[in-house]
Amino acid sequence: MEVKRWAEDLIISAKELGTSDIFISGKQDFYEVNFRTSKGLIKQEKLSLEFGQEVINYFKFIAQMDISEHRRPQVGSYIFKKDKESIFLRFSVLGEFSGKESLVIRLITEINSNHYFFIEQLDILMGAAIKRGLILTSGPTGSGKTSTMYYLAKKLANNKVVMTIEDPVEVFEPAFLQTQVNHEAGIDYQSLLKAALRQRPDILIIGEIRDKVTARLAVDAALSGHLVLATVHARSTLQTIARLKGLGIDSVELANCLNCVSYQRLIQTKNGRNACLLDIVSGEKLKKEINKAEPGDFINWQEKLAELLKEERISVDSFTNFQEG
Repeated sequence: MEVKRWAEDLIISAKELGTSDIFISGKQDFYEVNFRTSKGLIKQEKLSLEFGQEVINYFKFIAQMDISEHRRPQVGSYIFKKDKESIFLRFSVLGEFSGKESLVIRLITEINSNHYFFIEQLDILMGAAIKRGLILTSGPTGSGKTSTMYYLAKKLANNKVVMTIEDPVEVFEPAFLQTQVNHEAGIDYQSLLKAALRQRPDILIIGEIRDKVTARLAVDAALSGHLVLATVHARSTLQTIARLKGLGIDSVELANCLNCVSYQRLIQTKNGRNACLLDIVSGEKLKKEINKAEPGDFINWQEKLAELLKEERISVDSFTNFQEG
């Protein structure tokens, strides 16, 4: 089969299955294709070494990566269009010690593509965002965090300057000023954040708070009156607060700038569609949690899961698998 046609069919199939990531991995004498969905990793097929490398080269070509480079890590992106639908593809390729390459393709659909089990949870986020300050969200890879941040920014962006700092840009949004980390050019999160503050955006999206420097700049931006939407790695809602403290932000600063914290996951519904469940803390409850020496984990995550199970919106397996977030 022609490589281009095979690659396009792969993207379409992945989209129909609600796939967040496609993995094309080099094995000893073949390439393996797997999909990551809300059910976990699903094996697809095996490719010959020759055809597998042709597929990777094709994706590298459309993503404007260097086809001749097989060892140095590379990233790229591409907007795949089919039947008036656009799917933003983010690529990451890595050369292995054996000389083979492995490719990961992240599928990111339109900004409003997330579905939510409880629409009132979005209203809570919107209410917090209107007050400006820092809005933090956590959750594993592929949990829809970027889509939620972009959704909020889009809703609030009327007559406002929105700037994003990402590594790399995950969604193409022409209405926003989008910037991207480029380590080869010496452009990191720190330099972009400093430059962003000089651009005076009304809303600042930070793809990820990764270290003490990024945390400090994000907090300073929020304290200076910006609305800052950011993600941080944490295993639960309240552990997100602990994570910021671990990065050197004290309780007083958090109490003055942090307006909302959420944790989210994409869970498959009974009808096979993925929807987003959030666990949110804001207002006075958030301030009390900030001042606790030992934070807990969730606010009402398990209760919401139980409600979804009782209403038969999710399966028993989903209820069991997502108990711990």
